[in-house]
Amino acid sequence: MFSGRRTASGPAANEDEFSAATLEFLDALYGAALRLTRNADRAQDLVQDTYLKAIRARGRFATGTNLKAWLYTILHNTWRNCLRDSARSRVSFDSAVVEEAAEGARLAPSGQVDSPETQLMQATLDADLQQALDTLPESFREVVWLRDVDELSYQEIAAVLEVPIGTVMSRLSRGRKQLFVLLTAQRERPRGRLNGE
Repeated sequence: MFSGRRTASGPAANEDEFSAATLEFLDALYGAALRLTRNADRAQDLVQDTYLKAIRARGRFATGTNLKAWLYTILHNTWRNCLRDSARSRVSFDSAVVEEAAEGARLAPSGQVDSPETQLMQATLDADLQQALDTLPESFREVVWLRDVDELSYQEIAAVLEVPIGTVMSRLSRGRKQLFVLLTAQRERPRGRLNGE
């Protein structure tokens, strides 16, 4: 992990070291962005904005702290700002275009063409687990994912989501319980029979 120490080559080498260290978390950040945005293009934009902000603010990165958690914090803050800004902007739409998009969404279950990254994530997660995760409320889903998949500590999750550590623990516990109930119910549900038997 990036140590934050300057090398003998000077600031330029330090910038390269910082950039290389941040790129180690590219896939994990893209996965988090995809969960937040539910859209491959928006997720890519969110990760790009996150890296841009991280590179600009590299002087504020505290040596000895967790670079991954710092990047997640930037990602979540950037997403919150996007949501806030989009809520303020006026939305205009053409009803014919909306109806056309709705028809297209019926043809494709996901409503979008799956990117290779989305396909990889879907292939990695068991279908039942993915369905159960998707039905969790967003606040629980995000904490469960950050802890159990991205392996952030409670303190790091609290910093990323800007909530008290007790809230993180509560959401994680409740999210895991809901996930267990959903998965148990899915496993116990009888599978459909072939040929109407």
